[in-house]
Amino acid sequence: MSVDSVPVVDLPVVVAVDVGKTVVALSVTDAARHRLLGPVDFEMTGSGVKGVLALIRNRLAGADVPVRVGIEAAGHYHRPLLTPSVWPAGWQVLELNPAHVAEQRRIQGRRRVKTDALDLEAITELVLAGRGIPVTAHEAVIGELGAWAAHRTRRILMRTATKNQLLGQLDLAFPGLTLALPDVLGTKVGRLVAVEFADPRRLAVLGASRFIRFAALRGLQVRRPLAERLVKAARDALTTVDAPVARQVLAADLALLTELSVQIDAAEAELARLLPLSPFATLTTTPGWGVVRAANYGAALGDPQRWPGPSQIYRASGLSPAQYESAGKRRDGSISREGSVALRRALIDLGIGLWFNDAPSRAYAATLKTRGKKGGVIACALANRATRIAYAMVRDQTAYDPAHWA
Repeated sequence: MSVDSVPVVDLPVVVAVDVGKTVVALSVTDAARHRLLGPVDFEMTGSGVKGVLALIRNRLAGADVPVRVGIEAAGHYHRPLLTPSVWPAGWQVLELNPAHVAEQRRIQGRRRVKTDALDLEAITELVLAGRGIPVTAHEAVIGELGAWAAHRTRRILMRTATKNQLLGQLDLAFPGLTLALPDVLGTKVGRLVAVEFADPRRLAVLGASRFIRFAALRGLQVRRPLAERLVKAARDALTTVDAPVARQVLAADLALLTELSVQIDAAEAELARLLPLSPFATLTTTPGWGVVRAANYGAALGDPQRWPGPSQIYRASGLSPAQYESAGKRRDGSISREGSVALRRALIDLGIGLWFNDAPSRAYAATLKTRGKKGGVIACALANRATRIAYAMVRDQTAYDPAHWA
């Protein structure tokens, strides 16, 4: 039996909860599908929950009636209601996949009609059918892992955008610099020039010898040919009207870039602290899977107990191709890209890690390439392989064995 299902041993009363940004819709239904309360709306506050709980208790037949609370996941808005202390002791709280709720609505013939009342009916049917993930299965460390992984991802995206902006301003402040040093921000010397010599006249006056000494005092060793190329580029640089303001914006971008790097390092330190406390620590024994890759996978996956197998994880990422078969004829489509973006990125990243660092995976990729498969197809195949490896390692809490996966 899947851990994604809850056995219906008794006849529960279902409290269906549909969460909005600030307002919650709720209904109460018994096992015979008789509506006991609702739909009612209440504010997602302590007093709002207290008031609706009083209404629910008045409608229950007795204090010992088993109650299951089904809450549809809604980004982060539903998280306050997942706290066990919000609901009375003994009530089982279940989290429902919004895709399952939408599919249940379609089964009921309401695919194109979405209202709170219809969502509550769909939630009720799913809970009565034994669907939902018990909230008690979530571990606090996995939530922390997800928060820091998401924080790091946002800062990485911001840093990339800032670098692009910085390069544009640098071209205006110091035209021709990239001719002498193509990768300005990718080298320590380039970053030194961007910080200290955004005005090329300063570098032109300094000269090659003094620039070498200037860099040495800051722990950088600059070869004379490179120093001479940089000085020559500074002396040949054209003056632009936008250069003064470009230098001001460049200085602000460099300060922001430094702050983003500090925050990224801090997030990675937190991931390194949390990962050994999580079920995903064993993943770092795999070649190419470091702390960041393993943490991103764990953050995107959530509680591993909720997944019955690797096929469900791969399908949830949206990497499974669409398949259609009718009257004996089969027509398969391309990958739908529907599903969790974070999980899809994590699986592809794990697959790339195997591709470049794991010998059996490299051999597998080479076999696919000889069969004429394109790079994207190979990447998806390795993501599928990574899904199966990661699931087995986390499930069994074992280190990576290349012989087993050869």
